[in-house]
Amino acid sequence: MQNPLLQMNALPPFADIRPEHVELAIDTVLAENRTQIAALLDREDATYCWDNLVAPVEALEDRLNRCWSPVSHLNAVLNSDELRQAYNACLPKLSAYATEMGQNEALYQAYKAIAEGAEYARLDGAQKKVIDNALRDFQLSGIGLSDDKKARFKEVQQELSRLTSKFGENLLDATQAWKKHLTGSESLSGLPESSLTMLRQNAEREEQKGYLLNLEFPCYFAVMTYADDAELRAELYEAYTTRASDRGPHAGQWDNSQNMEDILSYRHEQAQLLGFAHYAERSLATKMAQSTVQVQGFLRDLAARSLTLAKKELDELQVFARDEYGVEHLQAWDISYYSEKLRQSSYAISQQDLRPYFQADRVINGMFEVVKRLYGLQIKEVQGVQVWHEDVRFFEILDNQGQLRGRFYLDLYARSNKRGGAWMDDCICSRQTEDEIQLPVAYLNCNYTQPLENAPGLLNHNEVQILFHEFGHGLHHMLTQVDYVGVSGINGVPWDAVELPSQFMENWCWQRQALDMFTGHYQTGESLPDELFNKMMAAKNFQAGMQMVRQLEFALFDFRIHEEYDPVEGARIQQILDEVRAEVAVIQPPDYNRFQHGFSHIFAGGYAAGYYSYKWAEVLSADAFSRFEEEGVFNQQTGLAFLEQVLEQGGAREPMELFIAFRGREPEIDALLRHSGIAVA
Repeated sequence: MQNPLLQMNALPPFADIRPEHVELAIDTVLAENRTQIAALLDREDATYCWDNLVAPVEALEDRLNRCWSPVSHLNAVLNSDELRQAYNACLPKLSAYATEMGQNEALYQAYKAIAEGAEYARLDGAQKKVIDNALRDFQLSGIGLSDDKKARFKEVQQELSRLTSKFGENLLDATQAWKKHLTGSESLSGLPESSLTMLRQNAEREEQKGYLLNLEFPCYFAVMTYADDAELRAELYEAYTTRASDRGPHAGQWDNSQNMEDILSYRHEQAQLLGFAHYAERSLATKMAQSTVQVQGFLRDLAARSLTLAKKELDELQVFARDEYGVEHLQAWDISYYSEKLRQSSYAISQQDLRPYFQADRVINGMFEVVKRLYGLQIKEVQGVQVWHEDVRFFEILDNQGQLRGRFYLDLYARSNKRGGAWMDDCICSRQTEDEIQLPVAYLNCNYTQPLENAPGLLNHNEVQILFHEFGHGLHHMLTQVDYVGVSGINGVPWDAVELPSQFMENWCWQRQALDMFTGHYQTGESLPDELFNKMMAAKNFQAGMQMVRQLEFALFDFRIHEEYDPVEGARIQQILDEVRAEVAVIQPPDYNRFQHGFSHIFAGGYAAGYYSYKWAEVLSADAFSRFEEEGVFNQQTGLAFLEQVLEQGGAREPMELFIAFRGREPEIDALLRHSGIAVA
């Protein structure tokens, strides 16, 4: 059988990849890797160097990553029962291989010999970082454990791989299972025409008349923000916040309760096998933050600065809802609705007022122009590349010398069998091969409303920020000038620093000079009027305190359940969440709310005991942008400094060292507080 996954020497041939190709390809590559690594270690003189060990090992790992990347990606964006089965069949094999390599004593001793020998002094800084990280990761894979503990560590890793995948599958299935068909629009009063059109198109796709509601975010957001019918809002709220749980309309059907318990149990066991007190401590072994005390102190300091403002904002909302609409007690499903009413009352602006000015194609082109002004880069669309769906587009990035720097896929719109949210992932990593430099390729994914009939794709301003955010991640991956896989692009970057380039890019969504590049009414071409811009800026920090404490609630909950796990008492997930909410939240949801059952960032993604990274990196990004505020938001000299000292460096140097090189000092929290409208003490 011709297997496209085994014959890739360029971009993935998505149209040719079938579920039956997957397991055979992974089995083949894993077997070949094992054979070749054994051959590398079978040296009579046992003299190892970069060229005869590290570079070949990186090449083998890169081939495996390139084979698995399109499979993992398709499982996220074009999920099917057959692909899911093939994907899950490979997870224990990949986990076993990773643990086996991490516990390979001969491989560890070879790396150690390079680190302790004369060769190490001759290596450049990035190469040294690859070796230093590898030695650290050997320890984190259990290289120092006894044989029985090594075996147990391997079992734990495999279970975690299976359970985290199952968590994500349950969430996707639960999200897709709930639908509500309405023959008329009576219950949809308040929804803008664009949302009604979206719901009509949902129904048409399933050969129904009327309107079809689902739990994909564009629909959920529209109903929660604009629907006048409180009962409809309550129904969607319950369905959405009980997904994959023991409560709600599909109670118990895709329940993640035991998955969460087991994930936390296995993470705790893994950490203790390695000598850590708990998984939160294990998590920090690869991050900027130095201790769990520092992380908790950071989050609680932000909470202390934000809570008074958040309470004041909620009080204002309650008074407004009571005085203007006669609502005595705000429910959880009322918050977004009356917040939007208050925003319109206070600032005479709605997200819907802005949407006609943010045509997706124009925003994309304007975003590219921002990057050109900052870094001197050209971005061009390329036709004829195989993609996984007709919505997907492909682009290349060139520098001012016409040199190709990187390429990326862009998949903007929500659809069935595509996981929710927005994310960037790597398709191909930068690497020096024997013949050339392998150029990086990224996947950029969002879940926006599909273009409506007789109209182009239109975004609200929040969605514009999300697009800039993910593109910031993409630039970090694609603009790297480091050619060793272990530290190129986002690889090797501590997780609490990886959000710096993404959050940094969001700042240009608020600059008039930048907005003029990507706004224009989709019907008239008119630029964003000064009146609307001024209103948008006036409302920039609307409910910023409430937004801040909501993120701190997520971060503290995540950190505490990993730090405080007790094998005797279990995870106490709901108990700890309730305690965190009592401490930092201003909105207390109903008892049936099961937010945690859909918290895929920490249970199915890479943010376990690391969700604090968003706020940690936001301090870095706000302070980095403050230099542009001082020197000019399109000062290309400043832009090139950020490019050279941050984006191009990947994980080759410590993030604090890079930040100081760019900013001239360590980061300060004042810029974040100022940008968020929170008083600086």
